[in-house]
Amino acid sequence: MTFQFESIDHVQLAAPKGCEEQARQFYNGILGFMEKEKPEELKKNGGVWFQTGTIEIHIGVEDPFLPAKKAHPAFVISDLALFIKHLDKHELEYMKDDRLPGANRIYMYDPFGNRIEVLEWKK
Repeated sequence: MTFQFESIDHVQLAAPKGCEEQARQFYNGILGFMEKEKPEELKKNGGVWFQTGTIEIHIGVEDPFLPAKKAHPAFVISDLALFIKHLDKHELEYMKDDRLPGANRIYMYDPFGNRIEVLEWKK
């Protein structure tokens, strides 16, 4: 075989029609991702894109919409305890999970019900 996967370009999560402002409030306002301009030819599809560092999240409109309850992106974070304090400040719910050896992690949901994992590898 002569090809090799190098990285993930982006993660696409679905959301209902009219989701853009709520997505901005959550992914930009709370999580701190910056909005990324969508290509002109894709703007008509709705949704919104976000980026932080090399991580991209594309929120795409799906009709009918069903949130991803099991499938999810998993983000590695440098200070999970500080992030949890941030979530508490914004009164966002999360569930702690200690079943992954060597990691502290939580699960949370975006405003549309999509599952998100955030973890910090123990040193």
